[in-house]
Order: sequence, then C-alpha cells, then structure tokens
Amino acid sequence: KGKNIKSKVIRFEVQFPSQDVAAHLAIDEKTPVYYVVRLRIVEGEPYVLEKTYMPASLIPGINDEVLNHSIYDHITRGLQLKIAGTHRKIRACKSDDMDQQYLGCRPDDPILEVEHVGFLDNGTPFEYSFSRHRHDKFVVTSVNIKRS
Repeated sequence: KGKNIKSKVIRFEVQFPSQDVAAHLAIDEKTPVYYVVRLRIVEGEPYVLEKTYMPASLIPGINDEVLNHSIYDHITRGLQLKIAGTHRKIRACKSDDMDQQYLGCRPDDPILEVEHVGFLDNGTPFEYSFSRHRHDKFVVTSVNIKRS
C-alpha cells in the first residue's frame, strides 16, 4: 500500500484455451479466453510477471486501459461482480527466458510461482493465472488462528 505500482502489458490477445486451462476455468475449449501477460513494477523495480487467462464472455471489456490499471477493480466496480476466494498453489521453479528478460533474473535464479484460480461468489472460476516472483522480492506469510 502506498507504493508506486505500474503495469507493462507484454501480451494481450483472445484465444481458445488449452484443455488444461479450460478445465481450470470450467469452460469448454471453444469458449474464448483473454490471455494476458503483464509485468508489475513496484517503485520502478520489476516485481512480478503475471500470465492470466479469463473467459471473455464472463469478464467482458478487458482492454489496455483496464490492463494498465486494475483488472480486479474492473471486475468488482465496473462489472459489479463479487470475488469470493481463490485456490493457490505455490512452488519453486527455475527462471525461464521471460523471467530473465522481464524480471532481471539470472539463469540460475529461483522463481516463486503462484498458480491461482479465482472464484466469483457464485462459485464460477473467473481467472486462472501464474504469477512468477523473483526470489529476493517475495515473501509468503501465513496466519492460522485456532478457534475454540
């Protein structure tokens, strides 16, 4: 919060999903999806590389203005949809060519990848994404509260 955050759109297109992407979004392979690759820059430093798929019919109106601002703001304020939750998997990976090009990683640098499926309040998946974080810029914090 309070930090200067910018987005650089690397790729933005509508395509048909692979079988895996379609399964995660609970759609068929003939349902068009947005495919977005964005670099998020925090305080002038590359922070995270995001690769996102969203059903175009469920989340209409994605354009360069939305991508350079906030997709979630577009979903919640613009489309009046409610985001209910996510399912995330976090894994360590080796950096790939895109990580090296956009995040400034070395070939031997590790990457923390977050695979994410986002759900609307009616249980519909609206987003399937991969966020790739530099090892020196990302910390995972988990809080468990035991209730009696």
